Amino acid sequence: MIQALDILKVAQRGGIEPSMDLLYQKQQKIPGSIQYDIRRYYAQNPWIAEDTGMMVYHYNAKRPSENYLELRYCTTGNRYCEEKSCAQCKQLPTDACSGKIRTVDVFTFHFTSTFLHQFTHNVKLSNRKDEVLAFKHPNAFSKIFTLSIKKRNILDALLNHSYSGALENIFVNAKVHELLLYSLDHLIDEKEEGFTCKFLADERSKESIHQAREILLQHIGDPLTIKELSRKVAMNECYLKKGFKEIFGTTIFDFYQQQRMEHAKYLLYEKSLSVTDVSAMLGYSSISHFSAAFKKHTGLKPCELLK
Repeated sequence: MIQALDILKVAQRGGIEPSMDLLYQKQQKIPGSIQYDIRRYYAQNPWIAEDTGMMVYHYNAKRPSENYLELRYCTTGNRYCEEKSCAQCKQLPTDACSGKIRTVDVFTFHFTSTFLHQFTHNVKLSNRKDEVLAFKHPNAFSKIFTLSIKKRNILDALLNHSYSGALENIFVNAKVHELLLYSLDHLIDEKEEGFTCKFLADERSKESIHQAREILLQHIGDPLTIKELSRKVAMNECYLKKGFKEIFGTTIFDFYQQQRMEHAKYLLYEKSLSVTDVSAMLGYSSISHFSAAFKKHTGLKPCELLK
């Protein structure tokens, strides 16, 4: 019987288990961006295992450019429909799906030290999570963990959405960053649920914060002010900023800017759009402003991603 841990180890090599048939695969390998590989297998053998995650921290003091953080997950209980892809399906990828094939789904997300630098370059390192993101933790390690409901929901959402093209890129980027945030909680002694901000004990307040995040993603090319955003979700500006930082671990501005630059990479590298077109699509008033923001965020000039 194949175990989840075995699958996660094989995932590092990009191999396929000999007793499993690959049904579906989606990858992204944009330079300087998130690298991911999503695979859905048909497991012919019986499967009895918990959904499992693995964090791999690769650290080499002598070769810092090769440092990386990798997240791997293996989930079961989903179904695959041969007639249509799950991205087109209106049913959730669970037992409610009419697809006949039960799947084992394997996710790999690869973050380079250069990519993660954006989150730590202006931050005082105060805990192990920060040290890992900044690659200041001196020892490589691998950590195995079971999946919480919210991590499982994110992974299911990556299998089951109706977006395509540019909108799919925006959606996937946001979900992967959310997954990174929640997975890093395993490195510090913090409860996964529970908030410092007392007003977040109210479900309505948490829903407003999540709604604000969705609105930001919908306005990637049409920037909103904090005041405009707070009006749209009917929440005090101060509460909105504090609640957003508490739930998502970043400020509204940093989150929005990060998502814009990740989407810019996709438009430049995958869609081969010109720097002028990408600048306009993301709502910049001039190419120079866009180029400066892109260089600050990625360390690259926009033209360097053009094929």
